Amino acid sequence: MATPSDSPIEEVVFEIEPSRIPKPIPVSLEDLCRLTKFTRKEIRIMYRGFKTECPEGVVHENSIKDIYSKFFPHGNATLYAHYVFKTFDVNCNGAISFKDYLITLSTLLRGSVYERLRWTFKLYDINGDGSISRDEILEIVTAIHELVGRKTHQVEEDRKAREQTDRVFRKLDLNQDGVITIEEFMESCLKDDIMTKSLQMFDL
Repeated sequence: MATPSDSPIEEVVFEIEPSRIPKPIPVSLEDLCRLTKFTRKEIRIMYRGFKTECPEGVVHENSIKDIYSKFFPHGNATLYAHYVFKTFDVNCNGAISFKDYLITLSTLLRGSVYERLRWTFKLYDINGDGSISRDEILEIVTAIHELVGRKTHQVEEDRKAREQTDRVFRKLDLNQDGVITIEEFMESCLKDDIMTKSLQMFDL
């Protein structure tokens, strides 16, 4: 019989079926320790907080939007929250389970520079085809501008977003073929000290 400290953590996920009824699935602490860089104690603490904030056992997109809205009350968090939610929603079922949440958090807080860059690439690769287009960068840049709140006229903000997109795209599209591959993204970012230092700020 499992002791309380070894008892499985109940994780609620949505099965792909018409009823869309949450079904508890046991996830052991050992599995979560293996999949992440967190200790058993840290996982227990985070799980208690997760269940307190999300009694259903899952996080929905509106919850992510609400979180960003609190940090950026003068902006519109809808678009950026949508893209961030997609990177957390590992199973693409419209709900972030505790396991999904923990794995992504482990990458952002404890992952190597390479792992964090891969997460960032996934954020920008909106359609998931393995490359980043100019339009996808513009989508994320626009979402960030909306998140922090527009400070000038709409036309001026759009111009700034396009100019920023062009600068980033020229820097990352090393072979100038119109798309950015994961290899180009990694190579360009690893040469950028500012980018690397900003990623290291996630370290605990």
